[in-house]
Amino acid sequence: MAITVEGPVESRDNDWTSAETSAGRNLGLSLRRGVRGRCPRCGRGRLFCAFLKVDDHCSVCFLDFTGHRADDLPAYLVIVIVGHVLVPVFLWIAVDYAPSLLFQLGVYLPITAFAAIALLQPVKGAVVALQWSLGMHGFGAHPPDEHQA
Repeated sequence: MAITVEGPVESRDNDWTSAETSAGRNLGLSLRRGVRGRCPRCGRGRLFCAFLKVDDHCSVCFLDFTGHRADDLPAYLVIVIVGHVLVPVFLWIAVDYAPSLLFQLGVYLPITAFAAIALLQPVKGAVVALQWSLGMHGFGAHPPDEHQA
């Protein structure tokens, strides 16, 4: 049974249902919310309190985010994505048009830096949402304090 939560009209989640149901956690919905920087459970609260700093908890549903372990995975994924998209394009331009070194440094480096910085927060949000939806680390069915009874 899904829990319906009221949300703003401009939302991209049409029904504002919770991603956590009795059948389990909805992976696709939570990943979309994480990419947008929103709470993976309710989709309304903010996931980040700064550019890459994950907030302690959701301001709407009070989901605790302190158990996440994104570590270096978002950076590695961004390197793989940017590398697989831009390197073939750069190689094609270098082989067919042979631009000068100054052109390559002046154009390729800013494009690569911008693409990497633009992808960091959405990828980190997706990693945190993936951990929540799979119940990894501190996002399990029972918080760590309940196991120490």
